[in-house]
Amino acid sequence: MADLHLRPERAGAGPLVTGFGPAGFRVQEQSHRALLLTVETASEWTPPPLERLNEADLAVLLTGSLEFVLLGTGAKLRRPPAALVRALEARDIGIEAMDSRAAARAWGVLRSEGRRIAAALYPLD
Repeated sequence: MADLHLRPERAGAGPLVTGFGPAGFRVQEQSHRALLLTVETASEWTPPPLERLNEADLAVLLTGSLEFVLLGTGAKLRRPPAALVRALEARDIGIEAMDSRAAARAWGVLRSEGRRIAAALYPLD
């Protein structure tokens, strides 16, 4: 499959995913296999298996005032662990799960709207 290049209409503050493909996600000319995004930073991530994902794995994202965490679950949509959903809800933070391609596209749209979000994107393979 070829890489997809994203061109958001309006740039939101902070890092934007400008493309993705078999090698991962492209942010500011760097490729990341898996990715953590905040309104200020983009960093490589070594995620645990999705069924073991917990609040501590996302701690770097959970600072400040967040509306929700965008969770890209890989090549296909999978449900996040119920314990993670409950832990985030206890902090008044939502979690929106979708496949990682959709999450990468949604990140740019939501950031262009100025939404206070963070994202964790699992690899596409």
